[in-house]
Amino acid sequence: MNMITFMFTLSLTLSTALTMLNFWLAQTNPDSEKLSPYECGFDPLGSARLPFSVRFFLSAILFLLFDLEIALLLPLPWATQLQSPTTTLTWASTIILLLTLGLVYEWMQGGLEWAE
Repeated sequence: MNMITFMFTLSLTLSTALTMLNFWLAQTNPDSEKLSPYECGFDPLGSARLPFSVRFFLSAILFLLFDLEIALLLPLPWATQLQSPTTTLTWASTIILLLTLGLVYEWMQGGLEWAE
């Protein structure tokens, strides 16, 4: 129990000392260049608060959805070495069928077209 108390006290002391050192060494008065939202080398031409098109968000969500579903197929080569590869093949075919149906549905709904 004494060792646990020592380790707790040591970690608490060390974290407090490092936090105080961070506050002491940190820059507290940044200049106007560091406070500006643009650091790419030129002055901003317009407002940074322009709304984005919903199509960007939809394409990002579709990418994440299909990318995560494809990640389910990555262990497939190792899964074929199990006792029943037909079950593995059935589940992989089901996942690919669901992905294909989802892609066809999005295509038919016009979610993949940029021009209206």
